[in-house]
Amino acid sequence: MDIKRNGTLPSTRGPADYFTGTVRIVSPFQAHDPARVGGATVTFEPGARTAWHTHPLGQTLIVVAGFGWVQCDGGPVEEIRPGDIVRFEPGEKHWHGATATTAMTHIAIAEALEGKVVDWLEKVSDEQYRA
Repeated sequence: MDIKRNGTLPSTRGPADYFTGTVRIVSPFQAHDPARVGGATVTFEPGARTAWHTHPLGQTLIVVAGFGWVQCDGGPVEEIRPGDIVRFEPGEKHWHGATATTAMTHIAIAEALEGKVVDWLEKVSDEQYRA
């Protein structure tokens, strides 16, 4: 058994190459062989968001606080709120983040395929974000 006590893990800032705005990440669980699932709690300040990206085995988001937006390539921007669960299929191009005026926190869960969890793509433009 391994217990990670709330408040004992440091947060890191979301790298500017993959995020727009202020994003804090705490990674309380990561896969150890033979398991391949890992997760993080991610907090997006108002206006903050991920870049477009995909996951080789998909991703699940569990919204725990605030109000956010998600979008799949070619689809509409969708609202997400606490209690919502979002599932992205393997290889589905998408982004997620806070609204322009409200922070949002979610738990992100994804599996690694041959050690790879995410493929980062181009940043979401301000025009795409405001759509």
